[in-house]
Amino acid sequence: MGAEADGQPHGAAVVADGFGLKGPRGWVFRGVSFRADAGALIAVEGPSGSGRTSLLLALTGRMKAKEGGAEVGGLPLPRKMAAVRRITALGHVPGVSELDPAFTVAEHLRERVLLQRRFDGSVRALLRRPSERAAEARARIDAALAAAGLDLGSLPKGERTSVRDLERLEALRLSVALALVGRPRLLGVDDADLKLSGADRTEAWALLRSVAQSGTTVLAVCSEAPSDALRITTVAATGSDPADAPGAPGGGAPGAEKASTAPAVKTVKTAKAEKAETTSPKAEEAAVDSEAEAADDAQDPAEPNEPTGPNADENEEGAADALAETGRA
Repeated sequence: MGAEADGQPHGAAVVADGFGLKGPRGWVFRGVSFRADAGALIAVEGPSGSGRTSLLLALTGRMKAKEGGAEVGGLPLPRKMAAVRRITALGHVPGVSELDPAFTVAEHLRERVLLQRRFDGSVRALLRRPSERAAEARARIDAALAAAGLDLGSLPKGERTSVRDLERLEALRLSVALALVGRPRLLGVDDADLKLSGADRTEAWALLRSVAQSGTTVLAVCSEAPSDALRITTVAATGSDPADAPGAPGGGAPGAEKASTAPAVKTVKTAKAEKAETTSPKAEEAAVDSEAEAADDAQDPAEPNEPTGPNADENEEGAADALAETGRA
């Protein structure tokens, strides 16, 4: 599981080898093994409560696995969880990254740009003139909306439309657009086909497929995966874990990966790859950040572009808490 070489697509390749997560009452998922090239569409399918959401959160650096390992964009998990969070973003994930029903579409977009500038922007970007920052923010928003296929003019009140007035598919498009503002290398979406009609489900998968074809790797949880996606299937288990319990963030009762006895490694390649050659949310995030950073310090004390000094951990935790509900924590 080597690091990605220069010149590969923007998306992050994903590799899992015997990946497993165990909670206080048993295994949530176990024995997950697959390979997906950058720009792949990866679908985690299975019934509610089978550990799908926990697998999504583990592969995006938001839950710490207990067995095996994985790599996202060449960054090993669980050792480099903080680094993986910086190159991934979450769309809709109940209890972790959700839209505020009282906010308008414009308010959500402005908030995301401000958070992006505050926590992920360079010092040089912060020193730009206000007019330049505003133009750059508008360009990011326009690009994200276009990629998500969300036409503000088609909404009942345009950008002033409240989230509570959005249709399910429109809300999905907005959550994807917000995640893409940060230009992540991997996009995670939970319940991609939940409560969608047949026609809307087709449109939802067309949206995620187009994001993958643009180069961003997509990891989507669903009840039924499309035939062209790399399919990772989970099944419910007898054990249970609070992270996937009914009413807990992101799931029902936990489960175990269906192929729990050393499943065959699967490989998916995109068209680009073939030419060249997949509980309180904030309290949980803070605990995971602290544990992940401790492991990072012990095994790799200095990472490029990470804060250092006596307040480094505090700054990292503050940023993670502030972004926990935006999909960038």
